[in-house]
Amino acid sequence: MAWLETLEQAIYAVINPVTNFVWGYILTYLLLGAGLVFTVATRLLQFRLFGHMARLVVAKVGETGKGVSSFQALATSLAARIGTGNLAGVALALFVGGPGAIFWMWMTALVGITTTFIECTLGQVYKVQHGDGIYRGGPAYYIERALGARWMSIIFAVFLIIAYGFAFCGAQANTIAQGLNGGYGIPNWATAIGLVVLAGLVVYGGLKSIARTAELIVPVMAVGYLLVALWIMLANASEVPAMLALIVKSAFGYGPVAGGAAGYAVSAALRNGVQRGLFSNEAGMGSTPNAAATAEVKHPATQGLVQAFGVVIDTLVICTCTAVVILLSGVYDQMLDAHAQGASLQGIKLTQDAMFDHLGLFGQYFIGVAILFFAYSSILANFAYTEINVEYLFKKNGRRAIAILRPFILAMVAIGSVASLDFVWHFADLAMGLMATTNLVAILLLFPIALRVLRDYERQRAGGTLRPVFNKRVLKHPEQVEPGIWD
Repeated sequence: MAWLETLEQAIYAVINPVTNFVWGYILTYLLLGAGLVFTVATRLLQFRLFGHMARLVVAKVGETGKGVSSFQALATSLAARIGTGNLAGVALALFVGGPGAIFWMWMTALVGITTTFIECTLGQVYKVQHGDGIYRGGPAYYIERALGARWMSIIFAVFLIIAYGFAFCGAQANTIAQGLNGGYGIPNWATAIGLVVLAGLVVYGGLKSIARTAELIVPVMAVGYLLVALWIMLANASEVPAMLALIVKSAFGYGPVAGGAAGYAVSAALRNGVQRGLFSNEAGMGSTPNAAATAEVKHPATQGLVQAFGVVIDTLVICTCTAVVILLSGVYDQMLDAHAQGASLQGIKLTQDAMFDHLGLFGQYFIGVAILFFAYSSILANFAYTEINVEYLFKKNGRRAIAILRPFILAMVAIGSVASLDFVWHFADLAMGLMATTNLVAILLLFPIALRVLRDYERQRAGGTLRPVFNKRVLKHPEQVEPGIWD
């Protein structure tokens, strides 16, 4: 399609300089800096409360069965997080930033745990309840209610709709199409039709339907992928120490150096590790609070801690599995050589070829199925986030606006299935960067509120309360909270 290629080139020429500026000069350092501030402010929450976070994930705290459960909210956010960032994204980070990018992805995740706690706790504090009994919330809500900056909340909501309703849906569909074409020879146009039908069947059921579907898909796909990666690690156990050493050395410029764009410079490792880490675990991006706010819990910190543990599952477990599979295979160096000779960049193909190298046809077919479930569940979660922010923007006319927008988002799923990798990913990078910058500025201004909530939670637990209950009177400005939510 010559017209589509021309359109892609024109859009790329516009967005690429902006994307490079946002990521190169603003977001990478803002993301890590904010995470370090939150880590210090919460007194190393990710280490102090690690075990408690893990226990909360499986505990049924304060559920009545009427709304979205704490686990369903986590499953929805993990559905968005465990997607192309874990498969194609990790491969791209390795390809462009070298093995050192994985180290910086880990560092992003460690500080991202506290960032996620802060933003998700704020999402819970300032949530609202609609007539269907489902809570809504997220950055758009806490920016308006706590900062009083309606203009800023509108900007965020628009960025999120562009990013999740269009760019990320296209990116996920793009990865599914590549995976099914490479693994099973299914043409991209057929994948486009199938995805539109499958996504439409669920998203027209609303937030509760998406949460129920995510609750079923996410645990199965995550455990299955982890087991396969562990098998590969055990089969190559003698090579694991050298691989880990390579990751750490390359992060600081001591690894082998390849030519051109694939050089393992520290700056390339840092930028690509942080960038792909953020795309994967979404810490600080402002997306996860939309899922966190839907949860029915007795204390905001409960869901903040649950969602924080989601970063561990997503990046420190699933993303690491992908990196291990690729670096322990023989295809990584082969693809670097092919790129030096002019071959095109295809992130998901590197993951597929690595699986085939380890497990033969089973690996090739397995990764095709994994891609389908990972990215499909992400598309569903993207719809959920989009719906919440469309309702925020249009208020009483939100349902009508969603009905109008759904066909256009499904169209983007179809387009993403046949568009090139570079176009979709660069568009997603720009939207993600602008959205994350807006949210990070907001939570840097608001994090003392989340700290107050955390202190209340820990004070109740220290006093012997196993399941703390929150009251808005703990806050300096309880009038900013929706009446009837935390009374």
